[in-house]
Parts: sequence; C-alpha cells; structure tokens
Amino acid sequence: MNCVICKTGETHPGRVTVTLQRGETIVVLKGVPAEVCDNCGEYYLSESVTGTVLAKAEDAVRNGAEVEILRYVA
Repeated sequence: MNCVICKTGETHPGRVTVTLQRGETIVVLKGVPAEVCDNCGEYYLSESVTGTVLAKAEDAVRNGAEVEILRYVA
C-alpha cells in the first residue's frame, strides 16, 4: 500500500514501538506488528492489532500504572 502521509513510500510488514498516553498513564508496547513505510517510517496497525493494543493500554490505566512497558503478545 502507498503511504498516506508521505505519498511516495510503500509499506512493508515490520514491527514497531507504540507509545500511548492517557491522563497520567503512559504505555509503551514493543514489537507490535504493523505495515511500515519504507520512506518516512509511518506505521499502520490492522484492526485486530489496534484492538489488542488499546485493550492492553486500558488495562494499564485501570490498574493505575504511571508508566508501563510491555512486549506485544497477541
């Protein structure tokens, strides 16, 4: 797929680090599968991966974490 950000790069399967913040909680997920642009590095998550990432972030918020660093496991 063509990158919608830089408009010139092609995306390829890869792994990325996703950082999310909500209120006082920061969640970092490493090794998240994504389509990554070979030109600008922008990444795109599938719907199922996005659901998993958001669920893990919600768990961290619910548990009162200030900073949580996790390795992505589907």
